[in-house]
Amino acid sequence: MWAVFIVAAGVGMVVWLLLAYGAEGDTRVLLDVIRTAGTLVVGAGGAAALLLAARRQRSTEIALQQKELDQRHQERVAAETRAHQERVAAATEHDAAARRVTELYTAAATQLGSDKAPVRLAGLYALERLAQDNPTQRQTVVNVLCAYLRMPHALPEDSSAVAADESADQNLVQLRTERAQEREVRLTAQRVLTAHLHPGDGAADMYWADIDLDLTGAVLVNFDVHDCRLGSARFNDARFVGDTRFDGAEFAGAAEFHGAEFAGAVMFDRVEFAGAATFAEAEIAGKSTFIAAKFAGDTRFVKTRFADAASFDDATFGSHVWLLEADFGGYAWFARVKFAGAVAFDSVRFAGFATFVDVEFADEVSFNNATFLGPAGFSRTKFAGSTSFGDEEEFSETSFSRGVSFEAAVFAQGVPSVVAALQGEPDPAEESVG
Repeated sequence: MWAVFIVAAGVGMVVWLLLAYGAEGDTRVLLDVIRTAGTLVVGAGGAAALLLAARRQRSTEIALQQKELDQRHQERVAAETRAHQERVAAATEHDAAARRVTELYTAAATQLGSDKAPVRLAGLYALERLAQDNPTQRQTVVNVLCAYLRMPHALPEDSSAVAADESADQNLVQLRTERAQEREVRLTAQRVLTAHLHPGDGAADMYWADIDLDLTGAVLVNFDVHDCRLGSARFNDARFVGDTRFDGAEFAGAAEFHGAEFAGAVMFDRVEFAGAATFAEAEIAGKSTFIAAKFAGDTRFVKTRFADAASFDDATFGSHVWLLEADFGGYAWFARVKFAGAVAFDSVRFAGFATFVDVEFADEVSFNNATFLGPAGFSRTKFAGSTSFGDEEEFSETSFSRGVSFEAAVFAQGVPSVVAALQGEPDPAEESVG
């Protein structure tokens, strides 16, 4: 606008000069004026052109900036839209997966409650497949299997003779057949549990880590979890039928066997208890072995009944051990055992041979009111803390019905007077007797 005005003003000035000087007849001066005016007009026009070009350039730059801003805004809106769509899709997929899991779980649980054994077996395998495909559901599935095994169950009697007897009550035959089938279902449930607790068996994804078991009061037949890895485990008041294997197993949490009944032999060799281990009031009818077992936490064998031989050779106990009123009906072997904490064998009954050869007691130990009906040996045993076998009036030679040996035993805090009296040592303050 201003450029046009300037050019127009210049042209008007030239015209006015021509008119003004043309009348006087001074042609030379008039030409000079015209040239000067023309120069001014041309310069003004050039300036106006530059100004117009600058304005156009500025307008172009503003337009480009606005376009870039609009493009960024569109990209941001598109990204937010995609993210929202992805969240919606993920939520939809999660909901669909949750519904599928719920449907599968419900269907399997329904099968497990069937009165037909084959249907129950199908429910077990469906639950196993569900847990295998959905790691977050594994503990839930294990809880269901444990709950099934905890349900009351009567073991089947030998039904072969009854089935052959045509005069036998058919209802009784049917009952025993159903019990036999239920036993097979429960054995399958046990195998499903234990098959996924072995970290070294089969494919790596077959192992279910950090699994807790609660089999309180369950009836378990030939239960076998050797070399398995468990979290915490509750077997309180459980009944173990047949031989039982825990050898090589690892318990990351507490292991509870309070009141458990073992009808056959049981192996805890090389087992590792990272937490507390409780066998209080448990009853073991067959041989029991805890060879090279490791007890890191407090251990309780209070009122435990070992009907047959029990071996703890090479075991280590990292904390306190209570064997109060425990009953060893057969041989009791504690050779090369290491006790890091206090140990109480008070009121323990040893019906057979009791050996504590090469044992290390790092803390106090007491055998107050203990009864040794068979030979007892404490050869080369080291007593680092205070040691008590009861006072001299209550503890006599008759407590060891078949003799006792403290050959090369070491007492860091002095030989107890009772031990010195038994060995005939004149100086009970000596550090070792032999």
